[in-house]
Amino acid sequence: MAPLRLRIDGRTFRDTDNREVTIHGINVAGDAKFPTNPNQPSHVADKFFDGDNVSFVGRPFSVEDAHTHFARLKGWGYNTIRYIFTWEAIEAAGPGRYDEEWIQHTISVLRIAKGFGFYVFMDPHQDVWSRFSGGSGAPMWTLYACGLDPRSFDITEAALVQNTYPEPEKFPKMIWATNYTRLVCQVMFTLFFGGRDFAPKAIIDGKNIQDYLQDHFIAACRHLAKRIHEAGDLEYDPIVGWESLNEPNRGLISYQDLTVIPTEQKLQKGTSPTAWQAILTGSGRACEITTWEFGGMGPYKSGTALIDPEGRSAWLSSDYYDSHYGWKRDPQWKLAECLWAQHGIWDPSTDTILKKDYFAKNPRNGDKIDYEYFTNHYYMPHYRKYSSMIKSVFPDSLMFCQPPVLEIPPSIKDTEDDDPNMIFAPHFYDGITLLTKKWNRVWNIDVFGVLRGKYLTPAFAIKIGETAIRNCFAHQLAAIRQEGIDYMGIHPCVFTEIGIPYDMDDKHAYKTGDYSSQIAAMDANHFAVEASKVNGFTLWTYVAVQNNHYWGDEWNGEDLSIYSVDDRPLPMSALSGHESCASFDTTSPSYSQAQSSETLNINPANLRKTLYAESMASHGSREPSSDPDAQSFRAAQAYVRPTPIATHGNVLSFGFDLRNCTFTLYLSAPSSTKEDAPTMVYLPEFHFPSANTSVEVSGGKWTISTEGHDGALNQILRWWHAEGDQTITVKGLMRRQGTALGMEEDEGYLAQCQRQACAMM
Repeated sequence: MAPLRLRIDGRTFRDTDNREVTIHGINVAGDAKFPTNPNQPSHVADKFFDGDNVSFVGRPFSVEDAHTHFARLKGWGYNTIRYIFTWEAIEAAGPGRYDEEWIQHTISVLRIAKGFGFYVFMDPHQDVWSRFSGGSGAPMWTLYACGLDPRSFDITEAALVQNTYPEPEKFPKMIWATNYTRLVCQVMFTLFFGGRDFAPKAIIDGKNIQDYLQDHFIAACRHLAKRIHEAGDLEYDPIVGWESLNEPNRGLISYQDLTVIPTEQKLQKGTSPTAWQAILTGSGRACEITTWEFGGMGPYKSGTALIDPEGRSAWLSSDYYDSHYGWKRDPQWKLAECLWAQHGIWDPSTDTILKKDYFAKNPRNGDKIDYEYFTNHYYMPHYRKYSSMIKSVFPDSLMFCQPPVLEIPPSIKDTEDDDPNMIFAPHFYDGITLLTKKWNRVWNIDVFGVLRGKYLTPAFAIKIGETAIRNCFAHQLAAIRQEGIDYMGIHPCVFTEIGIPYDMDDKHAYKTGDYSSQIAAMDANHFAVEASKVNGFTLWTYVAVQNNHYWGDEWNGEDLSIYSVDDRPLPMSALSGHESCASFDTTSPSYSQAQSSETLNINPANLRKTLYAESMASHGSREPSSDPDAQSFRAAQAYVRPTPIATHGNVLSFGFDLRNCTFTLYLSAPSSTKEDAPTMVYLPEFHFPSANTSVEVSGGKWTISTEGHDGALNQILRWWHAEGDQTITVKGLMRRQGTALGMEEDEGYLAQCQRQACAMM
C-alpha cells in the first residue's frame, strides 16, 4: 500500500512534507457520460434503446492517447483529476453484470495518471438520472425495474431527451436540467432515496425498490473499488479519494402540494408542469401546461402549450416481459398503471387527485419534510452506506461529500458523521451566463443570497459593474464554504464543478476567433475561487476527443470543455505569439448587447428590458479578429494561471491579476522552509517568460526552473523563506488589452444604477 500522498488537517490539505496543497483540478472527461461502442453522443438516435449492449471502453480516452492528454493538462498547471465514470459504464448489461474490460481500461488509464503525479478522486457521475431520461448515469434497466418505459418519454414529456428529439440540433439550450422536475426524475429519485416510505408496494426480488436500486449502485461502485485495490499500485497514489453521487435530487420528497410549482423551484424553461400535470401526461392524459423562458433575471411565463400523449403512457405495458433481467416483481406492483395511483395518490378512473400532500410528511412519524429535512433524513442514510462501503475497501480514503446542489448542507457537525477525512464538495455556476450563454459585464445577481433570504427584495441582489460582479461571485463561494463549516464542521471545501459555456453569443468566437467574453467569464470564475479562500476546485470540463464547434461537448448542447479539436491550445512556450494574444478590449463585438453603449447607461427602462432573454441577444455586424494569434486559444489565457502547488505553512490568500499579469501569495509559516521542501508555485511560461518576469519577496531566496515529464513542461517557482507572515509578488508579461478586466467603475454612477434598479422593481 502506498503512503498517503494527501491528507486532511482541519480545513487544509497537506502533502508528505506537511505543506498545504491547493487543489487546482479538472474534470476528466465530459464525454465519459456516453458510450464508445456505439459512439453515442446525445444527438445520435441510432441504437439508442439498445442500452444493454453498450461499452464505455475508451472513456475518457484510449490508453494510447492518455499520455498526450495528461501531459497537456499537467502542462496547463492542473494537479488534480476528478475522474468521471457512470454506473452505466460498470453495469449496463443488467443487474450484477459488470464490464470487466472497462474496469481494466480504467485501471490502465489511472496508472498513466499516476505517472504524471496527479491527485485523483473518483466521481460516480449522474445528471437527471440516466442517458435515457436526458442525462447520464444509471443503466437503462433501472428504468424498467421501476416500471417505466423509456420509449414513451418523448410523447409524454416525462423527460426531454435529445437523442429522440425530432431535430436534435435545435434541442433548446440547457433544457435538459428541467428534467429534474419532470415525471421520470421525480419517480426515480423518490424511489432511490425514499421508496420504503412512499412506495411500499414497489417490491422487486423481495426488496423495496429503494434498497434494490441503492444496493446495486453501491455494489457496482464497490466492485470497481475492489478491482482498483486488487491492482496493487493505485491505492492512495494516485487515487486519494471518492466522491458521493453527483448532484443528488429529492424527486417528489418534501413537495407540499403536487398541484402547484414549489416556491423553491427556480429553474423553469420550456413547458413547466406541476407534479400533478406530469403524473397525468405520464399516464396518457392531455394537459395544457404553462411555458417559460429564462431571461437575465430568471424565468418568466411566456404562454401555454397543449401536451397530448394521445393515450400513450410512460409506464410499461402489461405485456412487458418482466423477467428479461432475471428479477421478480411482487404481484402487488402492477405494470401498465401509474405507481402513484397504486399508492392512492390519485384515481385514474376520474383523474382526480386524492392526496396532493402525500410527500409532505414523513409517514413514519408525521414530521413535515422540507429540502433540509430530506438532506438529513433521506440523503444522509445513503451517503453513510456509500461512505462505509468505500472505507471498507480504502480505509483512509478522503470522502468528497456532495449534498444536493445549493441546498443547505447536512447538519452533521460534532456528530459521528463529522468524518475528519471528509471534504465538502459543492458546485457553483454563474447561472445567468450558463443559461443565456451570454457574458453580461454590466450586471448579475447574487443567486445564493436570494436563495438564503439575504435580501428584502430581489432588486437588492442585482450587482452592477464588472468589479461588483466578480466580487459577488467570490462572496457567493465564500458563503457556501462558510455554510459547509456551520453545518458540517471543519473540513476543506473544494468546488468539484465550476465552469463557463464557450458557445456564447451564438458561437461568435468560433466565427471570428475573438474569445474576449469567454476570457472575461473564465477569469471572473477563477478570481472568485481565489478570493473566496476555498481549498480549490475541479473545473468543468475537459472533453478529450469529442468537442467541436458544431456539437460542443456532444451532450445536450453543452459546450464547456476547455479543449476542442477545432481550437489551437495555448502555446506552452511564451515565445509563441506573445506580442499579440489576449486582447481584452471593451469595444470588442464579442460581448453581448449588455456591453453595448445602449445598456452601459442603465436606466429603469432598459434595465427592465434586460430582464428578458431576447434583450441578451447581440446585434450589429461582427468582423473577425484582426489578431491571428488571439484566435483559437479558447480563453486559455484565463484558465492557465499561476497557482500555489505546495505551501510551507498556511496560505493566507493568493490571486492572479490577469489584466496586470501579477501573481501574489501571502502565507504564514511556522518555521523556516527545509531545503528539500520549499514553497512551490506553478508559473505558466505563457504569462511569465523568463525575459519578462520579476519577483519580489518579503525575504528568502527563490528560483524558477522548467521541468518536464513525458512531454509535460511546467515552470515552477521555488521559494525558501523564514517563519512568520511572508509575501511574494511575481510580475509577468503584460499583454495588449483594454479595460474589460478589473476596470474600476465610478462608485457614484453604480450607486445611482442600484437605486434605479431597486425603484423599478
